[in-house]
Amino acid sequence: DLVRSRGLGDVYKRQKYKAVDVLSDPAAFAEMKRISGQSKAPVMITPDGKCLADFGPEELPGFVGS
Repeated sequence: DLVRSRGLGDVYKRQKYKAVDVLSDPAAFAEMKRISGQSKAPVMITPDGKCLADFGPEELPGFVGS
């Protein structure tokens, strides 16, 4: 997955998450578009509703509060 492949294993291990394959699930893709306002992945949504869309590995640690 993106987080592991980009060497962000420490950040990844500290977070609970649910991976969703939006390319193979049209309903999940529609939900991603509704939440993020775009059709690009990845999208990460926090329990409090913050959304980080179409992010790169350098943006993830700050978003999840590393």
